[in-house]
Amino acid sequence: MRLTRLLLPLLACVWLPACATPTTAQAPVAEAAAKPKAETAEPFVIAANPLAAQAGLNVLKRGGSAVDAAIAVQAMLSLVEPQSSGVGGGAFLNYFDASTGKITIYDGREVAPAQATSTMFLRPDGTPLPFDEAVVSGRATGVPGAVKMLSVAHADHGKLPWSSLFGDAERTASGGFIVSPRLARMIHANFAENRAPDVIAYFSKPDGTLLNAGDRLVNKSYADFLSRLAAQGPAALYSGSTAARIVEKVRQGALPGSLTMADLAAYRPVKRVAICRPYRAYEMCVPPPPSSGVGLIQLMKMLELTDIGARGPADPQSWFLFAEASRLMYADRDRYVGDVPNVPVEGLLDPAYIASRAKLIGPVAGPPPRAGMPAGALVAANDGTYEPTGTSHLIVRDAAGNVVSMTTTVESIFGSGRMVDGFFLNNQMTDFAFRPVDDQGRPAVNAVAPGKRPRSSMVPTILLTPDGKFAGAIGSAGGNAIIAYVAKSLVAAIEWNMPMSQALAAPNLVARGANFQGEVTKFSPEILNGLRQRGIDLKPGQGEDSGLTGVIIRDGRIDGAADPRREGVVLSLPQP
Repeated sequence: MRLTRLLLPLLACVWLPACATPTTAQAPVAEAAAKPKAETAEPFVIAANPLAAQAGLNVLKRGGSAVDAAIAVQAMLSLVEPQSSGVGGGAFLNYFDASTGKITIYDGREVAPAQATSTMFLRPDGTPLPFDEAVVSGRATGVPGAVKMLSVAHADHGKLPWSSLFGDAERTASGGFIVSPRLARMIHANFAENRAPDVIAYFSKPDGTLLNAGDRLVNKSYADFLSRLAAQGPAALYSGSTAARIVEKVRQGALPGSLTMADLAAYRPVKRVAICRPYRAYEMCVPPPPSSGVGLIQLMKMLELTDIGARGPADPQSWFLFAEASRLMYADRDRYVGDVPNVPVEGLLDPAYIASRAKLIGPVAGPPPRAGMPAGALVAANDGTYEPTGTSHLIVRDAAGNVVSMTTTVESIFGSGRMVDGFFLNNQMTDFAFRPVDDQGRPAVNAVAPGKRPRSSMVPTILLTPDGKFAGAIGSAGGNAIIAYVAKSLVAAIEWNMPMSQALAAPNLVARGANFQGEVTKFSPEILNGLRQRGIDLKPGQGEDSGLTGVIIRDGRIDGAADPRREGVVLSLPQP
C-alpha cells in the first residue's frame, strides 16, 4: 500500500452539541456518552519528524495497534528529535477505544524524588536560582515516566509484542541518520543546555566542530539501550545499569540532584479520567490535573460565548477576544492547577463561572487580570512558572479505529543537557514553582514536594461526536504556550472552518499576564494596528515555536496536518 499525505479538502460539519461528561480525579477510565460499534478505519500517523512517523506506520502495516505505533514513534523521536522528547522524559497519552467509546488518560508525567524539598531551587538567601543555572543542574531531573506509562498502555491495548516495536529506531541509531535542518538549528542555538558537556560531545564532529544539517549522526549507545529495552521491558531503564548511570549523572555538579535507584523503581503511571465538556458540535476530552486540560476547556468555553466565529480571522476583534480570554484562563490556571487533590475543576468549568469571566473582557486590554474565585477555590499564590518550548505531539489511529493523542517531552531543549546511554535526561523539575510561597505567605499549588508531579501545559486532546465516535485530535509543543496554540487552532478549524493545514499554520498569539507575544510578521498590518487600538502591542516571542499536530474527521474523511513550523508529516495506510 502506498503512503499518502492527508491534507484533504475541508468539508462541512453538521453534528449537534454533545452533553457534558462527569469527571473523576483518579478513576481508571472516562466513558463517552455512547458505545459505538467498532468499524474499520483508515490508519494514519502524524508526528513531528518523518522518520518517527514512518516508524509508526511500519508498525501499523504489521497489524499493530495505535499504542504499538506510538511506542515506535516515541523510540524514534528520542533519537531524531532529542531536543523535544525522549525515553528520559514524560508524557500524557489520551486514548480512545473505538469498540467501547471509552477515553482513558495515561499519565506518564515525571515525579519529584523522595528527597526533593520545596526550597531546592532557592539560593541560601531565599531568592530563586536563575533558570539557566537550575535547568542544567542535577536537581532539574525528575523520575522519567514515558517508558513505564507506555508499557502500561501496551499491556492494556497492545497487539504486537513489546520486543518487536523498537527495531526501526535501533537500526537507525546504529546506522545513523541525517541531521535535519531543525535539529541543526537546535544544535547551534544559544541556550544553557547547548553549553552542557554532554550536548557538546554528542553533537561534535571529530574535528571539534558542531554537526550541521546533512551530516550523519550515529548513536550506538542508544541502539544498545533499545536492544535491552526491547528484551527486558521498562526494567531496562528503571533498574540495573542504566538506572545506576542516571543516578550517577544527576548527582554530578555544583547543584546535585537527590534521585535514587529506589525512586526509579517506585515510579508508577496513573490512569485518570478525562475531563470532557461540549464545545460546539463536539465533546472535547482532555487530561485532568496536573495537566492543564481544564484551562483549555475553560478558554474554549469562554470563546464560545463571544462572536469570534462570526468575525473570522481577518478581524482584529477576533484576536483581541482570543488574547483577553487567554489572559483570564492563564490567571486561573496559574493560581489553581497543580498536582494537588483539590483543584477546583468543577468550579472552573461551571457555566455561570465561565460566563462571569467572559464578561470581564472589555473594549480594551487592561492590567493583568486576577484569578477568579470559582467554587472550591484554594487559597494559593500566583504562579508564573516558566516552561520552555520543548515537547512533541503525535496522533495515531489504527485499523480498528483506536486513537492515541500523546504529548511527550524532556521539557526544554535537550532536557537538562545530561545524557545517559544515548538519551537525554529531562529537566522537568524546573516546571515546579521555584518559590513555595509568595510574599503574602500563600502556598504555591505547584510547589515542589516528594513524589509530586509538576504542573504541565501539555493538553493532548480528543474530540468525539455526540454519539461517541472519534471526531478529531490535537496537541502541541510549546511550554506554557501549548494551551494557546491548541486553542488558536481549534478556533481556526472549527469556528472559522479552515482546513487543518491552514488552522495550524495560522498566526500564533500568546497572552499571559502583561505579556502579549506572537508571530508579528504573520499578522497583517490591519490586525496589528487594530490590536494596538485595543491596548495590545504584540511582540515577537513565545508564539513562534509551536509544534502542532491535528486532525478532524469531516463527513467521514480525514483532514489532518502537522505544523509547518516544524518537520512533521501525515502518513496513512489507505484501506483496500
